[in-house]
Amino acid sequence: MKNAPLPEGSRLIDGCFDKEGQASLVAAIRAVVAKAPLYRPEMPRTGKPFSVRMTNCGPLGWVSDRAGYRYQPLHPVTGEPWPPIPPMLLALWNEVSDYPHPPEACLVNFYDEAARMGLHRDEDEAALDAPVVSVSLGDSCLFRLGGRERGDPTRSFRLASGDVFVLGGPSRLMFHGVDRIYPGSSTLLERGGRINLTLRRVTPPG
Repeated sequence: MKNAPLPEGSRLIDGCFDKEGQASLVAAIRAVVAKAPLYRPEMPRTGKPFSVRMTNCGPLGWVSDRAGYRYQPLHPVTGEPWPPIPPMLLALWNEVSDYPHPPEACLVNFYDEAARMGLHRDEDEAALDAPVVSVSLGDSCLFRLGGRERGDPTRSFRLASGDVFVLGGPSRLMFHGVDRIYPGSSTLLERGGRINLTLRRVTPPG
């Protein structure tokens, strides 16, 4: 399924980052986590914890708690501003986004071998003309891509360490999720697991 044509506006860049680039990105994200520790967000209303741990970098960060989904400038646990987006990720955005303005948020999700992400679409941003650019690091995952409606047919394929996936244009609001992690499929992270980095523009330019 990974080699089948993707919907208009979506793009998979296999192995966008080589091993050296992946290691450099991991080092940059470790520096982010040192300033903005991973935490476990909660679902709105129910307070059920996510199976992934997350943090952010950039002027804004995406958070979820009983009050709902939103972007805010401060870490919800430490109360400190999010660290800057690493230059490597800004360069990636400039290369693949086809968007003239910089991202404002980079969501960092850490998946252990039991973590999942249900079907959802990224729609909390006002700048929906900007794409979402996603980077996979560490263990491979089974990624599920649907349509613009929750009940549309879905397709699944593996994303490996170093892959970049772009959702933009007609695909910007497609449902997507992570069905499973393949433990031991990468040696990038000493203790295993998967890091997903998601670059987003939140507010319209100007």
